[in-house]
Amino acid sequence: PLPPVCSAAAAASCAGRRPPLHLPPAGPAPGRDRGDLLRSSERDGAPGEEAAAARRDRRPPREGTVLLFPGQGSHFVGMGRGLLRYPGVRDMYRLAEKVLGYDLLSLCLEGPRAELDRTQHCQPAVFVASLAAVEKLNHRQPDVLESCVAAAGYSVGEFAALVFAGAMDFAEALYAVKVRAEAMQKASEAVPSGMLSVIGRPEANYKFACLEARRHCELLGIENPVCEVSNYLFPDSRVIAGHLQALKFLQENARKYYFTRTKMLPVSGAFHTRLMEPAVEPLAEVLKCIEIQKPLICVYSNVDSKKYMHSKHIQKLLVKQIVSPVLWEQTMHSVYERKQGTEFPYTYEVGPGKQLGAVLKKCNLKAWRQYSHVDVSEDEEVTET
Repeated sequence: PLPPVCSAAAAASCAGRRPPLHLPPAGPAPGRDRGDLLRSSERDGAPGEEAAAARRDRRPPREGTVLLFPGQGSHFVGMGRGLLRYPGVRDMYRLAEKVLGYDLLSLCLEGPRAELDRTQHCQPAVFVASLAAVEKLNHRQPDVLESCVAAAGYSVGEFAALVFAGAMDFAEALYAVKVRAEAMQKASEAVPSGMLSVIGRPEANYKFACLEARRHCELLGIENPVCEVSNYLFPDSRVIAGHLQALKFLQENARKYYFTRTKMLPVSGAFHTRLMEPAVEPLAEVLKCIEIQKPLICVYSNVDSKKYMHSKHIQKLLVKQIVSPVLWEQTMHSVYERKQGTEFPYTYEVGPGKQLGAVLKKCNLKAWRQYSHVDVSEDEEVTET
């Protein structure tokens, strides 16, 4: 059955109207504040989307900015401590407590680590911390947000990117992240599975390695085994996900498949594979109840590395993303592709960790030279580079 918050909304939707979700009142949603700032780029021209797009097109590349939002795995105990002094951040965490039903801020600041590591907790934690980091950036350097031309988020980070871009309301998106995280947690507990980070030599054949790992599982008596590339990070780096027996086989035969380094990731399941299919319907149902608008800036999808075009497109691909590989390397190429000699935009990673910056360095060294990180742990005078 659907959660109560969505059941009424779905019923009303069938009656031909879209009711508000029964989420706690909190004044203007944080995402809308940023939408106002993004819309401010229109004020000197004709009103409407076309004027805003025209202004962005005329802006020299170096004056535009790109925001990257991290995903699960970037979290750590203590994240958010450096953000609490900024306007609106404590309100975001108070609203999050009402939506989630537990004290997210205390869990982020104090742990315990084992609880924060759980998928159902760390996905909302990264989502809120990332948008809180945007508030810090807004306070310190509002021009960065006003000149933002594109955003991308890694896995659950895509929800934060869409809120920032004005496509989704903060509270409603957080509720969707809650449903997504709980459904993925449940799916991961159904089958012993995981994710393996792999660095390979240029001659590595990941598809063939996964095929042989699946055959190995079949010999062990596992029916319809899963072992496939779930994340494309940067050249010669992949994450392979599936049954634990398949991943163990790949580790034991790493040299045969030209893998130079393998490491199990600290996650509970094979995310972005068909083992997550039980999580598809719960997220699809809640997204039907949420108002989604066209983003005010370019937001790139993990599923096909292309820009979202309209609200139905967002709704469809956010669901598909759960069982599809994250095309992050391809997304970085889409975001930073430009004519030779054209300058690269300033890039800001907003949220815990610097993993996306490290990946960007491997994908595009010239773009990485304009990269900064907005710290979420301790307050610093300037953003870290």
